[in-house]
Amino acid sequence: MLEGNCTMSEELRLEYQRKGFLHAVGFGETPALLVVDFSLGFTDPTCPLGANFATELAQTCRLLERFRVRKLPIVFTTVAYDPEDLERLRFIAKIPSLRLLEKSLGYWQLNPVLGRLESEKLILKKQPSAFFETDLLEWLRSRGVDTLIVCGVTTSGCIRASVIDALQNNYRVIIPRECVGDRAIGPHQANLLDMDSKYGDVLDLEAVLQRFQHISR
Repeated sequence: MLEGNCTMSEELRLEYQRKGFLHAVGFGETPALLVVDFSLGFTDPTCPLGANFATELAQTCRLLERFRVRKLPIVFTTVAYDPEDLERLRFIAKIPSLRLLEKSLGYWQLNPVLGRLESEKLILKKQPSAFFETDLLEWLRSRGVDTLIVCGVTTSGCIRASVIDALQNNYRVIIPRECVGDRAIGPHQANLLDMDSKYGDVLDLEAVLQRFQHISR
C-alpha cells in the first residue's frame, strides 16, 4: 500500500550508531505476538480510516501460523467505541473519522483473513496504545512473556504507541518490517527508524521466523 522510494541510507544508520542508537535488544525465551488494529476500518481502502494492507496482513498470517503451531500467546487489538465515547474522547475530536469505529457500525471488527480463534485474546481499546487502560500487561505477565513481537497498523500511530509502552514495561520488542504498515511512506519509514533506534528491533520477517528454530516450546 505504500508508495514511493524512501529508504534509510547507510550513512544515516552509521550516524545513528556513532551516537549510540540502533543497539539490538534481541529475543528472550518466551515471546507473544501482538497484532494491532488490523480491523475492517483500517484495512478497507474505501473507509476514510483505511488503506490497502493486503501484503502486511498476508505476512502477519505467516507469523500467526508459526505461533499457533507452537501454541505461543497471541493477542489482537482493535479500536471500538461506545456511543458515549464519541463526544468524550479527545482522540476522536482530533480524528473525527474515528467515529466510524463506533461498535454498531461494524468497522471495529477484525479483518477475517487473520482467522482469529476463540481461544486467542481480543482487546477492545479506545486509545493508540494497546496497553492504555487495558489488561494487556497483566495478561502478558501471567504468561511469563519477555518478548513482544508487534504487527499491525499504523506504524506512526498505534504501533509506535504500543511499542513505546511495551519498552516502558521492560519487554524486549521486535517489529517485523513486512508486518507493519502506514498510510504513507514518509511516516512509515521515519517511525521504523525511530523505533529501531530507541525502542525495539526492526527486523526482516525471515529473521523473526528463523528465530523460531531456537524456541523449544
